[in-house]
Amino acid sequence: MKEESVDIIRQIVRDRYAQAAGGSGCGCSSEPASPCCGSGSTAALDLNQLMGYTPEELDSVIEGANLGLGCGNPTAIGSLKPGEVVLDLGSGGGFDCFLAAKKVGDQGRVIGVDMTPDMLSKARENAARMEAGNVEFRLGEIEHLPVADNSVDAVISNCVINLSPEKAQVFKEAFRVLKPGGRLMISDVVAMAEMPEALREQAAMLTGCIAGAEHVDRIRALLAAAGFRDVRIDLKDYSKKLISGWFPGSRAEDYVASASIEAVKTSP
Repeated sequence: MKEESVDIIRQIVRDRYAQAAGGSGCGCSSEPASPCCGSGSTAALDLNQLMGYTPEELDSVIEGANLGLGCGNPTAIGSLKPGEVVLDLGSGGGFDCFLAAKKVGDQGRVIGVDMTPDMLSKARENAARMEAGNVEFRLGEIEHLPVADNSVDAVISNCVINLSPEKAQVFKEAFRVLKPGGRLMISDVVAMAEMPEALREQAAMLTGCIAGAEHVDRIRALLAAAGFRDVRIDLKDYSKKLISGWFPGSRAEDYVASASIEAVKTSP
């Protein structure tokens, strides 16, 4: 992909999620002002529980941290342990970071990285209100992580990597920052079949979590090329309901699905 195309896509995503940080619209919608992921709606609450968040988890984080931009529950995938260091790629308002922080405890640490300054400010405000002393948020791109080599036990992410125009670089960076034996455990949207070009060409679809979806076989290849082993990709049963709700009538659910993606950085 040409460098100018990469920059354009990244700016579109940044602008859209800056709007989401301000409370106008949601990331996974074909309409810029759509309330499809409004945290106050019964539908959004049902979808959050469908994706694996328990009522206790949803109640444990302050209002404003869960912006409804995800497509799964990466902390549930992770089986995070006390004392671990966790990195969240595209941390948004901090919702998954705060859930992860509760799992790793005071001896652990959670780092959220986001490229949108407005979203970063929101997450830091939420952290202060939550008094989450073991969580920090850093400004950066997931293709160029502001994180040291071999310093993280687990990398999580929730419906973000599909938005990157440089997915191979994202996986290389995740591999770099993980300790030997560290785990990549993400929720994301993946392609099951070739999407019609008309669907891909809509910028709203791009920031709506589907146009950048890679085929599952391509994801396996990218992870292997980055050095990961024990790759596992599981399509979620709730995908059709989730994605048809994002884009009613588009039949997008015939081409993409929500999946949990797991891989391990094996020791040299």
